[in-house]
Amino acid sequence: MENQETRIALIGIIVEDPASTTRLNAILHEYGKYIIGRMGIPYHPKEICIISIVMDAPNNAISSLSGKLGMLPGVSIKTVYSKMPAGKGDADGTAES
Repeated sequence: MENQETRIALIGIIVEDPASTTRLNAILHEYGKYIIGRMGIPYHPKEICIISIVMDAPNNAISSLSGKLGMLPGVSIKTVYSKMPAGKGDADGTAES
């Protein structure tokens, strides 16, 4: 893979139709190399599942994943991007040389 600039993104997913979970998981598996972390919370009183995905990926991969997930029936998503490209700062907020 070429050395592309990446961004950190958080994708929030609400699954209202359990029939979409198999396809959702298959799509997430396709992008597994970019996923830093995943948390799923079943909310039984409302019969939904809330999932958060954190990615470090090129913009086109984030957009592609978001688009595929957004087309699934009974699935709502929202993507939030970091303001800074990944790897452009360190723990104290200064840029690397």
